[in-house]
Amino acid sequence: MTDVVIIGGGVVGCMIARELSRFDLSVVLLEKEEDVASGTSKANSAVIHAGYDAKPGTLKAQLNIRGNALFDKICDELDVPFKRIGSLVVAVKEDDVKELEKLLEQGKANGVSPLKIISKEELFELEPNINSKACAALYAPTAGIINPFELTVALAENAAQNGVTIRFNSPVVDVKACDDGMMMVKTPHETFHSPFVINAAGLFADEISQMAGAEAYTITPRKGEYLIFDKRCSDMINMVIFPTPTKFSKGILVCPTIDGNFFIGPNSNDIEDKHDTGVTSEGIDEIIRGARRLVPGLPLENVITSFAGLRAVSNTNDFIIEASRKVKGFINVGGIQSPGLSSAPAIAEMVIEILQEEGLTLKEKNNFNSRRNRIYPFRELNDEERKKLIRHNPAYGHVICRCETVTEGEIVDAIRRPVGARSLDGIKRRTRAGLGRCQGGFCSPRVIKILSRELGISPLKVTKCGQGSEILKGRTKDFIDSDGDFNES
Repeated sequence: MTDVVIIGGGVVGCMIARELSRFDLSVVLLEKEEDVASGTSKANSAVIHAGYDAKPGTLKAQLNIRGNALFDKICDELDVPFKRIGSLVVAVKEDDVKELEKLLEQGKANGVSPLKIISKEELFELEPNINSKACAALYAPTAGIINPFELTVALAENAAQNGVTIRFNSPVVDVKACDDGMMMVKTPHETFHSPFVINAAGLFADEISQMAGAEAYTITPRKGEYLIFDKRCSDMINMVIFPTPTKFSKGILVCPTIDGNFFIGPNSNDIEDKHDTGVTSEGIDEIIRGARRLVPGLPLENVITSFAGLRAVSNTNDFIIEASRKVKGFINVGGIQSPGLSSAPAIAEMVIEILQEEGLTLKEKNNFNSRRNRIYPFRELNDEERKKLIRHNPAYGHVICRCETVTEGEIVDAIRRPVGARSLDGIKRRTRAGLGRCQGGFCSPRVIKILSRELGISPLKVTKCGQGSEILKGRTKDFIDSDGDFNES
């Protein structure tokens, strides 16, 4: 028997798993893909919102404020980079100032502090490249930026270190209440019996709830497209820059990343297909037009890639976090769209409270370890630190990704960790190999070689992002040289 089964390995599922790992419990997390953060958590704006945007009285407002306050401690414990760079909502015409005033009052009602409207002169001191027509902005210093994939990996690693079992490639094919008061959760490989099931399945949470016979609700995928700029443009902007929002979206923003790039996006379009993360030319044109209203001089010649993500929008337009009234032991954590990332720590706290109310006994472990050390980027070390590391492990002297200065030592570490990379995308998101200006053109063959060696599989079995995305086709001998090594060329 398992005490708690968590369905979904996004940032919310992994945050809940990490919180539960504090207690003397048997916990299993099931993820249908080959890695954590394979859905909404891998493709979003990566902003930790201050909390002025959500309607007062909603779960979004309550949990955003609490979640934002928890990030410093969590990121310190998990060794995850996090920067409170602040955000600006920019008024480009006088009529927009009224919207800023509404957001200011809403933010105060939610408990956001400090928060103020700044003048045009103050705005241009903070952001010299902003639209010259800008006349004021709402300034929220507590907003921040993070790498959501690195955060989710860190949560999963720390949960695993503290005893949580994580199963990948394990889609839930059935979940139902049994006569003995337990719940049965079935994957193609295993069946689990547990008194408590947490449904954190993101875009598919409505389908899991329906499968379990719990409350009915709907999740609509809302697509957002993005463009990423090269690091050579890192001094273009300093803060998270929003336009005045609409009822559908916070708008197309211009925002730095934690790793030194910046991006524009997302747009906001409701679609039907929960798997459609394709980027369209119409969408790209839309986000360029929107971003130019904020920063007219965008260096579009320095765009290095585009991507799209899907947000899980519930029919309530709020988070759905509650114990089922129809199925005992089943807890829905659905509709986690923005500010879901910002709220994730507080969502986990709320779920723990619900579990206690539903009868789960929580006894804290004496040996819980809250700390986890990241794969320290070679590119961030000084020369003396690099020499010392190479003396200890010569693999750190072999640069695999030239754009991001990622070494073989980092890639091997990423594979061998408690929740290790098993694909090209897994390596990319843990180390940034393949995320530079050439987008993997140079390093991908070398990463394939390392994955093949470390996982003990044929190069033909190495995937981009799990089964069905194999990168190479042909015969094994076509990729092996005369010395028996993988031929990178």
